Amino acid sequence: MNIVFVEPHFPKNQREFARALAETGAFVIGIGETPWDYLDDELRGWLGHYEQVGSVTNVDEMTAKVRGLQSWLWIDRLEATIESHTMPAALVREATGIPGVSVHTTYLCRDKPSMKAALRDAGVPTAASIAASSLQEIKDFAAQVGYPLILKPRDGAGAAATSRADNDAELEQALGQFGAGVTSIAVEEFVEGHEGFYDTISINGEPVLDFASHYFPGVLEAMRTRWISPQYITTNRIEGGGLYDQLREMGRRVNAALGIDTAATHMEWFDGPKGLKFSEIGARPPGVGCWDLYSAANDIDVYRAWAEAVLYNGTDIRPSRSHSAGIIALRPEGDGNISGYSGLEDVENRLGRWIMDAHIPSAGSPTQPIENGYMANAWVRMRHPDYDVLHNMLDDVGRSVHVHVG
Repeated sequence: MNIVFVEPHFPKNQREFARALAETGAFVIGIGETPWDYLDDELRGWLGHYEQVGSVTNVDEMTAKVRGLQSWLWIDRLEATIESHTMPAALVREATGIPGVSVHTTYLCRDKPSMKAALRDAGVPTAASIAASSLQEIKDFAAQVGYPLILKPRDGAGAAATSRADNDAELEQALGQFGAGVTSIAVEEFVEGHEGFYDTISINGEPVLDFASHYFPGVLEAMRTRWISPQYITTNRIEGGGLYDQLREMGRRVNAALGIDTAATHMEWFDGPKGLKFSEIGARPPGVGCWDLYSAANDIDVYRAWAEAVLYNGTDIRPSRSHSAGIIALRPEGDGNISGYSGLEDVENRLGRWIMDAHIPSAGSPTQPIENGYMANAWVRMRHPDYDVLHNMLDDVGRSVHVHVG
């Protein structure tokens, strides 16, 4: 099969999708913004052909490029795995007659108010929300549901540009982050509860591989509070019933309501006093190297399972659930240049056998803004057969390791 894969070079783990497609038997045609000469030999070896474009989000340019490819070979699929690439990819598929996630489904998976409206209509429990274009609309909504409110871009990913407002004054301050060109934003009822995510590889709408993960603390707090060393953990207890059975049922209902067919999915959720609530979903893999954790925890290659689903509409790969796995972000004490670390040797001596890998920028490296995510600065990834033991070990790392800034 001939598969167009969008942007195989950046970010770094994009190469794993190209690798898995090639190893599964696809002829992989990469389309990206990086010149061919800049690609390393290993990545070039996985690509049967490569085309450079000015921007992979330029629909006209991408459509012309794909039509040019179709003039000399049949294109079976066109796949994109980055949130901001999914809508351009869907529009190109529609224009060129290539099967895959539809424009309508992609729109529902990106536009949060429309997503939640569709799911409420389908009976999926979710927070009250509106698409607001004026301060008065938001204040009227606040009068109905009460504060706190969550404000975010209609098509944002993760916690990017997301704010919480507890009163009118904070609301007006939060609105200041949206540029003058923004005419509509998503406004949601704040949902109290523990936050996590449920990820699948779905075939014909049915999850054939699934994974459940937990945030500590929730994403908004984690991305806004420097002293916290946030973590997330994928559990090997998903077969234990209870909450996880509810997540699996919710995932199937969400797939059906939004028309998600064969795709990777990433679904955020809250579980609290009002029960399990849907937060949002993307018809794409999770970011932050999450599939690497799933692979290590379950003795499988999740990228290969995805490739088999895309190419053959099926996979025999199944997770072992032998381990839980997690990542902890180690925040620098301030902005500037890293001057050194304390506690690393102690952690390695005590917990080294459970450490999968780590990223420890060298002294002199500039720090990155903490809102850039879990992998913006230093981080450690670990796995252990017992979920609670792993959680305690990650807490230990967060307490023990300090990133100093000169």
